[in-house]
Amino acid sequence: MKHYIKHDPWSIIEEGFNPDYHPISESIFSIGNGSFGQRANFEETYTGKSLQGSYIAGVYYPDKTRVGWWKNGYPEYFAKVLNAANWIGIEVLVNGIHLDLHTAEVKDFRRELNMREGWLKRNFTAKLPNGNEVGVESIRFCSMARPKVGAIKYTITPLNFSGEVTLVPYVDADVMNSDSNYDEKFWVEQEKKATHDYSYVIASTKKTDFWVSTGASYHIDGQWEKTSSKTAEREKYVEMRETGLVTQGKPFTIYKYASNVSTMDDVKRNLAKLCEEYVKEAKDAGFDKLLKEQREAWASKWEMNDIRIDGDVSAQQGIRFNIFQLNQTYTGEDERLNIGPKGFTGEKYGGSTYWDTEAYCLPFYLATAEQRVARNLLIYRYKHLQKAIENAQLLGFKDGAALYPMVTINGEECHNEWEITFEEIHRNGAIAYAIHDYINYYGDEEYLIEYGLEVLIAISRFWSQRVNWSEAKQKYVMLGVTGPNEYENNVNNNWYTSKMALWTMRYTMEGLAQWKDDERLKALKERVKFNETETERWKDILEKMYLGHDEERGIFLQQDGFLDKVIMPTSELPKSERPIHEKWSWDRILRSCFIKQADTLQGIYLFEDEFDIETIKRNFDFYEPLTVHESSLSPCVHGILASRLGRKEKAYEMYMRTARLDLDDYNNDTKDGCHTTSMAGTWMAFAKGFAGMRVRKGELFLSPSLPDQWTGYAFRIKFKEKYLIIEVSQSEVTIKNDSEGDLGFTIFGNSYEAKGKGSVSVPMQKA
Repeated sequence: MKHYIKHDPWSIIEEGFNPDYHPISESIFSIGNGSFGQRANFEETYTGKSLQGSYIAGVYYPDKTRVGWWKNGYPEYFAKVLNAANWIGIEVLVNGIHLDLHTAEVKDFRRELNMREGWLKRNFTAKLPNGNEVGVESIRFCSMARPKVGAIKYTITPLNFSGEVTLVPYVDADVMNSDSNYDEKFWVEQEKKATHDYSYVIASTKKTDFWVSTGASYHIDGQWEKTSSKTAEREKYVEMRETGLVTQGKPFTIYKYASNVSTMDDVKRNLAKLCEEYVKEAKDAGFDKLLKEQREAWASKWEMNDIRIDGDVSAQQGIRFNIFQLNQTYTGEDERLNIGPKGFTGEKYGGSTYWDTEAYCLPFYLATAEQRVARNLLIYRYKHLQKAIENAQLLGFKDGAALYPMVTINGEECHNEWEITFEEIHRNGAIAYAIHDYINYYGDEEYLIEYGLEVLIAISRFWSQRVNWSEAKQKYVMLGVTGPNEYENNVNNNWYTSKMALWTMRYTMEGLAQWKDDERLKALKERVKFNETETERWKDILEKMYLGHDEERGIFLQQDGFLDKVIMPTSELPKSERPIHEKWSWDRILRSCFIKQADTLQGIYLFEDEFDIETIKRNFDFYEPLTVHESSLSPCVHGILASRLGRKEKAYEMYMRTARLDLDDYNNDTKDGCHTTSMAGTWMAFAKGFAGMRVRKGELFLSPSLPDQWTGYAFRIKFKEKYLIIEVSQSEVTIKNDSEGDLGFTIFGNSYEAKGKGSVSVPMQKA
């Protein structure tokens, strides 16, 4: 772990410049607005280690898969979020020498990501190789109020000289992905123009033919005496170059306004005009007005989904950082978009959709956003149903069975590791569960008949074909799968996968029974060629499915043969051998008992009401010590269960691990981008863990606990169109109904009702 980020309740702060940590900081200090995003690259030239990254929502490239072998059904490409045009660039030359923090002597370096107001600021003093010293302050943001606009204020003070400075604001679309399989550039120039009033580049992607117009304008204020100016163009690149005389001790500022507009927003012929209009409107408004709008937009977001933690700044900073990045990544305005595992912070894993969205992100948006946001996440999958059916057909399934992809951006499977592509089929269960999760939370039963059942039938068909009858066991079995724990591949009877399959078929049959007399169901059955005999097979599977269980230990078996392994806790692993995914061979990992992430416990978390507390305890006590948590998705589930069991110390440990996963670089991989989807797991660890929040059959339940490190906490949720403020102190729990109309709920097992604009307080229960 690394501990160089200063603890602060509302800001992420780095003091002092460490080039070794710079790629990590580029991820942590990333900014975005749901439409586009930007790693925390420097505006000026930097020749040190860096991952330059600008990303546009929904724009991707199908990079041809690179493998040494091929199997039937294997994806032909990996859909990659594209490194797009660099809009932040401002070269600075001081008396002919580039300002470059890799070659300069750097002092008083500080950068701050202000999460309350949504801006990134950087201050430093640099001594160049020619002896000239400058002080610099830059501040930039991606506008939440104007989602196609970014703005920069870059101020330079000559500290020990008067002389000549050249400023070169530019737009550079001649970029490539660091993870390009064949070192290929994915952009083709369509149009460009450089003038001092406005410059732009329009580039299109190969194969997918997305077009993106990136335009910029600038002006310079302060002690600046212009001596020359010119423009330049080269392939996929435009620049505006202005040289001026500056005076020692007198600051000057360049303001840069930019816009990114793509064919996700409008047709090709309109992009140039639209982009120019956005830039002109931003420039006319001015930086200060844009920043004021940014503060107001973020204030509105924080009013809905802030979490306040008293007495623990480290925990407070962590949760706000996670919520901040989630809001930067996905706003729910466009049902074509989803939540990539790195958001706008990096390229690893592509910008695609994983099961993370349904299993981890949906609960956050259910409780903290308008209903349409969560609904759009479900509609995204509904619109990909035909592709899911085609994916299943490629693997030999038939009759409308659907296998949703492990990784996708357009519905097609594009993951390029066989043990995940073909075997990690539990993702189907997460998508089915999300339908239930949404309906249970909002009571939107109509969604089931309008969209949900069609998806559920297709997934249930897949499960019924994926199992087979074992003569030896006289049971149905599920062979050759990979569960959430990716440190074991091609296993038989993974408990979590089988459990999800059974639950899906049962829930589908319940839905069919619920709507059996509705004409829409009859029409659906005809459309998908549903045969009533299908449910007979599902019932047979439900009755006769094998689920591994060890009677001696009283635990569910993660998969067949798990107890044949040498069972030892992770506490006995030398620190020098962790993380094992970096230090061990894959063969050694596969033969070990060590679990990458919650697997059996994942199922217990989802279906906890089916198990008594002793069953949960036995499984937790067996599997938790074996889990290395080398997946970012793991700690939150363990934290929720630890809270359920009253394990306050373990719950806090797991919460802090997920809350500060990227800030402290727990897994030594933050340089590749932040773990955006697992950030929603941090919210889960708080709300479902410490607050004990559950929704059962449309009713809200709370059972708060308070970590010893905290003196209290407060958070807001939206439930049944009511806005609730939940405050927990060492002495009491208070629920404030911040809406008109009454609302009932349960606290510590007792029923209460808060009148409209009223509140209820109950004594805090001691652990």
